[in-house]
Amino acid sequence: MGMTIRRMTKADIADVAAVAITSWHTTYAGIIPIDIQTKYLQRDYSEEALLFRLEHTHFFLALIGEKVVGFANFSLADKNGEVELGTIYLLPSVIGQGIGSALLDTGMTHIDGISSVLVHVEKHNQRAIQFYERKGFVFVKKVCEIFYGQPVESYRYLLTR
Repeated sequence: MGMTIRRMTKADIADVAAVAITSWHTTYAGIIPIDIQTKYLQRDYSEEALLFRLEHTHFFLALIGEKVVGFANFSLADKNGEVELGTIYLLPSVIGQGIGSALLDTGMTHIDGISSVLVHVEKHNQRAIQFYERKGFVFVKKVCEIFYGQPVESYRYLLTR
């Protein structure tokens, strides 16, 4: 079966949350404690939070057949044309199949007025760092923050068109 990409609908909310949970538990195992992951996922992938994003951001899904296997969530462009790529999450079973690239490309081509894309990547997420660097994103700076009581370091990357 081939892969398709389309915009998220309200009917996709449970599938999006399931992909986020699986992706987070796989990616951040041993990096971010499970209780913190759970708190974050319950808040940011609740029905209410996803309905808000559906209305106020660009949200693209990747499907194989009828199954949601990944998604990308972009902010709206600001007055300078900068967009923040909040997430590209994939089921572990489809990593390396070009789906993340297709989601990024879809956002880049379907969001009007983009001059640059900003993304934050947790410093231990080497797979994501390599992905963004291969796509031409350039390291901007290290960011330290407290995430649900846990110190987290991430890297800010920027892609300029």
